[in-house]
Amino acid sequence: MSAYHVPVLLKESISSLDIKPDGIYVDATFGGGGHSREILGRLGADGRLIAFDQDEEALANAPEDDRLILVHGNFRFVHNFVRYHGYDEVDGILADLGVSSHQFDTQDRGFSFRFSAPLDMRMNQQAHQTAEEIVNSYSEEDLEKIFRLYGELDSSRKVARLIVSNRENSPIRSTDDLGRALESILPKFSEHKYLAKVYQALRIEVNGEMDALEGFMKGATRSLKSGGRFAVITYHSLEDRIVKNFFKAGNAEGEPQRSLTGIEKSPYILVNKKPVLPEEEEIASNTRARSAKLRTAEKR
Repeated sequence: MSAYHVPVLLKESISSLDIKPDGIYVDATFGGGGHSREILGRLGADGRLIAFDQDEEALANAPEDDRLILVHGNFRFVHNFVRYHGYDEVDGILADLGVSSHQFDTQDRGFSFRFSAPLDMRMNQQAHQTAEEIVNSYSEEDLEKIFRLYGELDSSRKVARLIVSNRENSPIRSTDDLGRALESILPKFSEHKYLAKVYQALRIEVNGEMDALEGFMKGATRSLKSGGRFAVITYHSLEDRIVKNFFKAGNAEGEPQRSLTGIEKSPYILVNKKPVLPEEEEIASNTRARSAKLRTAEKR
């Protein structure tokens, strides 16, 4: 198990893929490589694993294995890369949508309010837009929108107004600057929970996470062969809703698709009707697992 990132729901997610030794699999979020190593351990000599990560620091953890194909790129392009590497279809796809422990714990990446750091939050360090640019250039209306949609904050308008008001005096460049700007509205007994929602909203906007997830779900559906398994671990309601809707109806909105005879159809059959949650023992040893949900479906 890599110190870079502790894999969540490891046994449950790998088991749900029902891995065939000679199969072709995708780990769409390599991270610390915990899930990938477990998949490789179940593959035979003819099996292959295509692993994605847009963070170069993550790919540096990759094991030396001829069966492993590494892709430095966003998983929204999964179908293109699968085809590029010579495969029309794959037997299974796994995605762990959480931010890696390494990203949270590396001070200068700016993912956590626990550290004094620049407001960065880029998963791909080659990307241009940072959280600093967002808080200093977005209009009050646009800021309110991302905090309402991506942070699910009832006080999103107040957050946006405070940011705009403070940046008029001095640019908001660091986690400390952002904390001071919002200090007056932080709840006394739940300020960390409140700030977590603010940071979640900024991170999602910086990395275009919702659009990337929707693109990934579409591409994965195209790449997965009939009878193949698709397992996704989510950590908040926004991404879980998209995954749930895709497995239910084949689209992010959850709109039922009907055949010519009026029968509802979906590209998937649910493997588990309810999401699989981590055991208390796992949560105790890795608190970041507490909000995780595993959903698995099989391609019709």
